[in-house]
Amino acid sequence: MKKTIFKGAGVALITPMNADGSINWDKLGELIDFQIENHTDCIVICGTTGESATLTDDEHLKCIYYAVERANGRIPVVAGASSNDTSYAMMLARESKQAGADGILCVTPYYNKASQRGLVKHYNMIADATDLPMILYNVPSRTGCNILPETYYELSKHPNIVATKEANGNIISVAKTRELCGDELAIYSGDDDQIVPIMSLGGIGVISVLSNILPRETHDICRLFFEGKIKESSDLQISMISMVGALFCDVNPIPVKAAMNMMGLNVGECRMPLCETSPENLKLIENQLRLHKLIK
Repeated sequence: MKKTIFKGAGVALITPMNADGSINWDKLGELIDFQIENHTDCIVICGTTGESATLTDDEHLKCIYYAVERANGRIPVVAGASSNDTSYAMMLARESKQAGADGILCVTPYYNKASQRGLVKHYNMIADATDLPMILYNVPSRTGCNILPETYYELSKHPNIVATKEANGNIISVAKTRELCGDELAIYSGDDDQIVPIMSLGGIGVISVLSNILPRETHDICRLFFEGKIKESSDLQISMISMVGALFCDVNPIPVKAAMNMMGLNVGECRMPLCETSPENLKLIENQLRLHKLIK
């Protein structure tokens, strides 16, 4: 079995912004400390939830360096190294290594997409660019590009490709991937409403949006499951279903940032083209925060 980066709940961390749209570095440090204090198992920086699509090259790399320095070895840091330009993703992978990241997360090529054969070549080239362990990221609802189980099998042959964040919503596909890859490719849930179902098929945790506001509880879903307390884990998962729905009532990370601002965390707004959500969605988010006693 390949060595994986973490087991449990990793947070897909948001990137806090100042009123002028610049990155709020002090707040980013506070959020990293908050996550570690509440037992998150890994910081995932500059992913989709971190608005990597609208970070400049300089901001992207500074975020990775900052997260590594702030975490200071307390928990692993996985750096987003995604692009629909293979050579650019290779550069991000090398820079992530230079920054001291423990691993990289690479989403499938978006917009220009790729064939399954192209995905194998794309990911192998990135994996060859660094010795960091790589987590693939499959979220076809956002990228229009899906990794098939047979493609996972080919990718699992590379020693640096150790896991995938699976968010295609297809449990049968997850089961088939497990059948083909066995222990050569670990699976993290990429959907907060499928943590337990994917762990029941041999998954080793989640890379989570929910962890931004409920890190201890998301960690505990995984911890309880791995301790053999399946009912307790499932009950906790079920108690979060409506909250997860609220966090995805609009395009991620619009709702989770709205929730964090309601909680007084003052993380700022999203960068355009992601704008504020509707009053109806804000009410839905507010109701869930009250239900979970995150606001009064």
